Amino acid sequence: MIENLDPVLLSRIQFAFTLSFHIFFPAFTIGLASWLAVLEWRWLKTGNAVYAVIYHMWVKIFAVTFGMGVVSGVVMSFLFGTNWSVFSDKAGNILGPLLGYEVLSAFFLEASFLGVMLFGWNRVGRRLHFAATVIVAMGTLISAFWILSANSFMQTPQGFRIAENGLLYPVNWLQIVFSPSFPYRFIHMVTAAYLTTAFVAGGIGSFYLRGSRHIKEARVMLGMAMIMAVFVAPMQLLFGDMHGRNTFIHQPTKVAAIEGLWETQRGAPLNLFGWPDQEAETTKYAVEIPELSSLILTHELNGEVKGLKAWPKDERPPVLLVFLSFRIMVGIGILMISTGVSALVLYLRKRLFDAKWFHYWCMAMTPAGFAAVLAGWFVTETGRQPYIIQGVMRTSEAVSPVQGIPIAISISAFVLTYAAVFGAGSYYIMKLIGKGPETEAHIYGSHGVKGPPLITDLVSEEEGRHV
Repeated sequence: MIENLDPVLLSRIQFAFTLSFHIFFPAFTIGLASWLAVLEWRWLKTGNAVYAVIYHMWVKIFAVTFGMGVVSGVVMSFLFGTNWSVFSDKAGNILGPLLGYEVLSAFFLEASFLGVMLFGWNRVGRRLHFAATVIVAMGTLISAFWILSANSFMQTPQGFRIAENGLLYPVNWLQIVFSPSFPYRFIHMVTAAYLTTAFVAGGIGSFYLRGSRHIKEARVMLGMAMIMAVFVAPMQLLFGDMHGRNTFIHQPTKVAAIEGLWETQRGAPLNLFGWPDQEAETTKYAVEIPELSSLILTHELNGEVKGLKAWPKDERPPVLLVFLSFRIMVGIGILMISTGVSALVLYLRKRLFDAKWFHYWCMAMTPAGFAAVLAGWFVTETGRQPYIIQGVMRTSEAVSPVQGIPIAISISAFVLTYAAVFGAGSYYIMKLIGKGPETEAHIYGSHGVKGPPLITDLVSEEEGRHV
C-alpha cells in the first residue's frame, strides 16, 4: 500500500497544509498594519497616550506575526520547485515575474521600513516614524495585490499564448495582471483581512474588560473593532455577491459545486443546507429556498443556473468540501454582521462597554475571521479542481515526477517542524496578550522634538488622564 501512495494527492495535501498555515499570517498582518497606522495617527492628532500604548503592544505582535508569515511563505515558494516543477516550468514565464514583483515592490519595502517602525521609536522624528508605519501598511497591500493577481490568473487566465513546447508565454501583461476575477478577489480578501484583525482586537479588548484590566485601552480596542463590524462587515456581503456573480460567469462549475446543484434549471433553488453525494449525483437532506439561487446569481427569479451534470465527472471539483466550506464562510460573515448590529444597539443604549454577555460573545468571535478566510480559500482552490490553471493545465499534469513516499515523509517533517516553530511563536503572542499594554511611558523624542511615548511608562489607568 505504501508503494501506491498517490504523489498528486500528497502534493496537494502538503501545499494545502502550508497554505492553510501561511494564510493566517497575511490575513492578520494586512489588517494589523493598517490599524497600527490609524492608532499612531490618532495619537499624533489627539495627543491621547492611550493610542500610543495600544500601538506599542500590538506592534510587537505584528513583528512576530510578520516573521512567521515570511517563514511560511518561503516554504511555499520552495514547494513550487519540489512538488510542482512541471507547473513551474510551464507557467513560470507568467507567474515568476508576478511573484518577483511582489518581492521587489512589497516585501523589500516592508522589510526596510519595518526596522524603522520597530526600532526607530524615539530615534527618529515622530512624522518619519509614522511615515514608516504607513509605508509598511502600504507594503502589505501591495504584496496582497501581486499575490492575488497571480492567483487570479490561475482562476481566470487571459493575456497569454501556449507555445508548441507547452510553455505559457505572456502576450498582454495588463490582461494578465488584471484578469477578470482579480478586482473582486482583491477587494474581498483585503476586506476579510481587515475584519479578521478587527475581531481579534475586539476579542482581546473584551477579554480585558471582562477581567477589569487595562480599561482605557480595552475600550479603544473594542470600540474601533465594532466600528469595522458595523460598517465593513455589511460591505463584505456586497463584495462577496459581486465576486460570486463574477465566478458564475467565469467559473460556473465552481458555482454549481457551491450551490450543490446537479441539474441545469431555471428558477434554481438555494440549498441552505444539505449533504452533496458526488457518487449519487444528488444533494441529500437539502433544505431549499425556491428560486433564490437564480435570483442571487442572475438577479432574475427565472434565471438559468447550470448544474454539475452539465460537465463530465472528471471536470467536477470535490463538491462536498466546496459546498460546506462556502457555508462556513457565509455563516461566519452573517455572525459578524449580527455582532455589528448588536454593538450598534448597545452603543446607542450606552451599554457597549458594560454588557458582559456581549464581551463573552466577542471573545468567542476572536478566531472567526481566520476561520472564514481559511474556508474561503478552500472554496477558491478546491473549486478550481481538477485544474491548477483553469481550463489550461490540470493539477495531475503539473506535479513533479517524484514518488509518494518522499512526499509523505516530508509532510510528516513539516507537521512536526511547524508545530514546534509556530507553536513557539503563538505561545509568545499569547504571552504578550496575557501581559497586556504597559501601564506607564515617558514622553520624549529625538532631536529635542517631543515624540511618541516609550513603552516604559504611561499615565495610570485609574486616573485616565491624557498625557
